[in-house]
Amino acid sequence: MTTEQATGDASRLYQAVLAHLQSGLWNDIRNARTVSWMVSGLLLSQRSTFPHWLSHINAGATLAQSTERRVRRWLKNPAIDPTSIYGPLITRALRDWGEHTLILALDTSVLFEKFCLIRISVLFRGRAVPLVSRVLEHSSAQVSTAQLLPILAEVKGMLDFLKLREVRLLADRGFCDTALMGWLRVCGWHYRIRIKSSLIMAAPGKKRLCKVGEVKLAPRETRCLHNITLTGQHFGPVHIALGRPSDGPEQWQVVSDQPTGIETFAEYGERFQIEEGFLDEKSGLFGLEDSRLRDAASLERLVLVLAIATLLLVSEGLQTVQSGDRRHVDPHWKRALSYLKIGLRTVQYALSRGRTVFSRLTLQGGPDPEPPSRRKRSDADPRTTLEVGWQLVFRPLS
Repeated sequence: MTTEQATGDASRLYQAVLAHLQSGLWNDIRNARTVSWMVSGLLLSQRSTFPHWLSHINAGATLAQSTERRVRRWLKNPAIDPTSIYGPLITRALRDWGEHTLILALDTSVLFEKFCLIRISVLFRGRAVPLVSRVLEHSSAQVSTAQLLPILAEVKGMLDFLKLREVRLLADRGFCDTALMGWLRVCGWHYRIRIKSSLIMAAPGKKRLCKVGEVKLAPRETRCLHNITLTGQHFGPVHIALGRPSDGPEQWQVVSDQPTGIETFAEYGERFQIEEGFLDEKSGLFGLEDSRLRDAASLERLVLVLAIATLLLVSEGLQTVQSGDRRHVDPHWKRALSYLKIGLRTVQYALSRGRTVFSRLTLQGGPDPEPPSRRKRSDADPRTTLEVGWQLVFRPLS
């Protein structure tokens, strides 16, 4: 009996994953079959460790050791290029995005105190779907703009191919670099980046004003500065939004290429979705931190497996909500689960009933037709609320 004729949840899931992967740029179709089994094992076990995948892989080997050796060879295979595998998948999903603004988040995460995962994700209705990922042997989360530009160029190539021009990039203050802002300006992308207090601001006439951190605000006060320049090289003009929450001394400082306002903080606050994505991968849904891989190339290919699984699940969750079937897998009256979790429960629900999964791969722009419900806080004054989920909302004093 061939793998394609096998029955059972694992085999049906494998066949559904393979249908999306086999059309990629493969040097050997057997590599597509191997990664399809790996994605299936990950989804069924929700673990990133090989022993937990073995019982879900029905690839023809009789010994578990043979199956594990096959997986390890795949992860170490230099002919496996994550870009050529994942690129066609994510571009196919984004073909349905439409004319809506595409919001990207740039961030890094340290793995095992030795490697740095650089990630650019598409922010989609509360979840960050990986777009491009790189793993470097680099023990710090701080990376240079020179290391980022090849990754950003790859993203730009994808988006230009899809003719997606309206793009906004969000990044934390670790990426506060005028060289990066200049590159984004050349690309025609918008940005919201948190900036450091040590940056020098100047008026349009190149007269020095002060450092960003020298602007002191009262609790709940916001201030917007327009058409100023940054650093001694007078990069600009840019626009800055400054705000101080009521519950702490730290100020929020966000630079934008577009005029700023109170809504700038909410726009920047969407960036926290990528941190939720890292949490899902490392210690939440997939347990990447349990992996014993300790070389950058193998880790990058394992991250590819996680990215494929995330994309498939979010797409499946989207279709479940659109079809009106969410309450078959989500017991809440209003949506309380992420599209990722809805997708996972949909897969489990469908497999237990012999139904098809992953029939379509899509991410669609536009407003969420079923936004998540939020817990009410009776003790919160709406005029002073600063954080709603991952959105930072500053309101002026009444």
